[in-house]
Amino acid sequence: MKRSSRSGSIAATLRQELERYSPGEQLPSSRALVERFAVSPVTVSRALGALAAEGLVITRPGAGAYRAQHSVIDTRAIDTSWQQIALTAEDQQHGEPAPRIVDASSVFASLVPPPPGAIAFNGGYLHSSLQPQQALGAAFARAARRPGAWDRPPLEGLTALRSWFAREVGGPGGGVIPSQVLITGGGQAALTTALQALAPPGSPVLVESPTYPGVLAAARAAGLRPVPVPMDGDGVRVDLLEDALAATGARVFYCQPLFHNPTGAVLAPDRRRRITELAHTAGAFVIEDDFARHLGHGGRLPPPLVADDAYGTVVHVTSLTKPASPNLRVGALVARGPVMERLRAIQLVDSFFVPRPLQEAALELVGTPAWPRHLRTISSALQERREAMLAALHHHLPSVAATVRAPAGGYHLWLRLPDGTDEAALAAALLRADVAVSPGRPYFAAEAPAPYIRLSFADIAGTEEIAEGIHRIAAVCADSGMATGI
Repeated sequence: MKRSSRSGSIAATLRQELERYSPGEQLPSSRALVERFAVSPVTVSRALGALAAEGLVITRPGAGAYRAQHSVIDTRAIDTSWQQIALTAEDQQHGEPAPRIVDASSVFASLVPPPPGAIAFNGGYLHSSLQPQQALGAAFARAARRPGAWDRPPLEGLTALRSWFAREVGGPGGGVIPSQVLITGGGQAALTTALQALAPPGSPVLVESPTYPGVLAAARAAGLRPVPVPMDGDGVRVDLLEDALAATGARVFYCQPLFHNPTGAVLAPDRRRRITELAHTAGAFVIEDDFARHLGHGGRLPPPLVADDAYGTVVHVTSLTKPASPNLRVGALVARGPVMERLRAIQLVDSFFVPRPLQEAALELVGTPAWPRHLRTISSALQERREAMLAALHHHLPSVAATVRAPAGGYHLWLRLPDGTDEAALAAALLRADVAVSPGRPYFAAEAPAPYIRLSFADIAGTEEIAEGIHRIAAVCADSGMATGI
């Protein structure tokens, strides 16, 4: 059993036993609880911390834990039905409703861990065994001792960190300079800032179809209307993008040119410049989400779109979160021209600035030899996991495997299911079999053209777990008959 579930079990037991103690009476010592439950002191501390957070116990360092004094709880029923009306009322703007939809269900589903023991094919971050945890710990320790580490940082971010991102994005030729970089609190925060800065509420935003659900949620929460532009195996269809720009008057196009989520596609070379030219002609911006640049499986990568942008059309989003840890929420926006001032202002209003200790720790991490070693490690590990998942699919689900395009980077496979498959019901059945997958519907801004599921191989302990997970998927499909032809 995982430590988190064990501490929860201990907290539940102690919660039931609290009636044995008078208010203010001391509970058994931590040592006694360690011996009783045969767990570590850390697990006991977590259990007591949970009870303290509920106001049931009071912990005193060096003295122990005590039952809290009874507090008077107002048990009167409160009528909150009015809130539903207030929260769903449409804002009126010149007589027209603002299409603002705040729905984080698709994002929530990707962030909530599956039940203990389940195989996490729905994960969006590296497994703990692939994260540079030792290097991160050392980086944070060094960062905390840096002179001025706890002072307020520059609003745009630390100059040294902006310089590092500028070199990473622009290359050694100096295509990007530090003043064109804004440090953000991770990639999602950067996307939200960019959408708010570039598009007024109620306006359309063009997105690839399918696309990252987090950008759809962020756009709708900002009152924007995502409009899908179809893709093929080489990325977005530029002919359809041109038509969509003309038909909608959109001033923003969001895309993932490298290791696209969820398809894994890489934008074809002949489409790269065409996209920026089309956007420039239309007076539109391109938001380039480069989340997976450090997740390649080997081989040379094309430069970011922003590196070859001659117009200031591209607003580039990058982050350290995916290749390092979900807790290292440090990213950057790269932009040229007056738009940078708008981006800076939006972030300032929303969150002031990214905490300096976090920026200092990021600098410490990427400035050591451990960082390139880590990137080589995850490149090899992700390639190994990709091959293991493809092999298992070809063995257990050959008809589905035949439709899968092996990505050259990233951490997931995009599976086209047979027509008529109820992907939501399949995902629910798989979860009962202790396999968590991502249904395809949330990746589409409009009606999905076919049923899909996305399988991630990042948050997996190893290849044996991948093989077992695919075996379970095949068994559920065979038993349920949900997808004839799988």
